[in-house]
Amino acid sequence: MNLNELPGAEIILPGLSDLHRGESSTIGALLVAIAATRLTKAGLNVPKDHLESEPELTLYARLQDEQDDAYPYYNALLNRLNSFCNALELSYQYKPV
Repeated sequence: MNLNELPGAEIILPGLSDLHRGESSTIGALLVAIAATRLTKAGLNVPKDHLESEPELTLYARLQDEQDDAYPYYNALLNRLNSFCNALELSYQYKPV
């Protein structure tokens, strides 16, 4: 399975790389932190020692600093995250034995 082909990979995979480098405050890293348990159960190695304690609030605050209206952008990012997780879980569930 090529993770780059999953919807939302352009945000989630760099965020995962950020966490492996110890960077926890990027948008991608915050999204990974939001779904860390789900991503881990689907087979990804998520470094738990660099996760923000309240990633949803941190992400929203960061977007408020960058956007006039953060709410639609925040929801769009969460939708991308959910799409990535759904696709990853399906591919993990139906992995050939």
